[in-house]
Amino acid sequence: MRSMTGYGEKRFSSPGLRAKISIKSLNHRFFDWNYKGTPLGEVENKLRALAQRKLLRGRIEAAVDLDFLDPSNWEISINEALFEKVLATLERASRRMGKAVSLSVDNIFRIPQVVEIRRRALNAEMKSFLERSFDETLDEVVKERRREGRETARQIRRHLGSIRRSLRSIVKLARTQPLFIREKLAQRIKDLDSDQLPGGEKVEGEVAYLAQKADIAEEIVRLKSHVGAFEQWVREGQEEPVGRMLDFLSQEIAREANTINSKSQNIAITKESLAIKGEVESIRQHIQNIE
Repeated sequence: MRSMTGYGEKRFSSPGLRAKISIKSLNHRFFDWNYKGTPLGEVENKLRALAQRKLLRGRIEAAVDLDFLDPSNWEISINEALFEKVLATLERASRRMGKAVSLSVDNIFRIPQVVEIRRRALNAEMKSFLERSFDETLDEVVKERRREGRETARQIRRHLGSIRRSLRSIVKLARTQPLFIREKLAQRIKDLDSDQLPGGEKVEGEVAYLAQKADIAEEIVRLKSHVGAFEQWVREGQEEPVGRMLDFLSQEIAREANTINSKSQNIAITKESLAIKGEVESIRQHIQNIE
């Protein structure tokens, strides 16, 4: 089980090229790719595909900063026509003002579009180097997400243990539900006037009806099933994305706890069902960050 938050940063070197790569992953319902850093053209799509293969969900913020150490990686071009036009304009200005106007090299480089410095396109070797380096950095993020996922799984298992304890209490209390209803009904009859007392058969029928209405056996079976499934999904070594499944199961557990609560005639069962709902709410907060 893996969380959706993680971070990896590494530096790499190859002949003529240095790279600093950082990848941050955050909580998000889907895969959301965000790239910043040195423009890489089509290589950015390759990096996105690499990330999506290893990080199935989350907001991914990736940055690649490159230093090109070999001068041959750069092209410098001068727009000669524009440069001559600038010089001609300066010459006319000099004649008009009656004094010489000169340009330093620094001034020339500051004139927009006269001098253009471009990085050459990445060659196949550079592209391969970047993809390998990015993939290695992704492994750091995956390692961090696994570590956080293991810790989250431990916390979830603690909450599931509390749910199991409440469920065992509900099972025991449910066995006494008919007796509890009978005693409750007997107390009501006791409070009635003698001429309002129903016959014995009617009392037994009422007890049977209320016991059937308050029967929570099916809810208990489903609740056990959902909790068991949940425990399987958060077991050690689980590598599949489980976030959406856990969210579904937590909703089902909460639904069964609600039904038990609404059917219950026993305050002790109500207390345990509310405890289960509280644990489920804590679990749902954890699983919002699970891939």
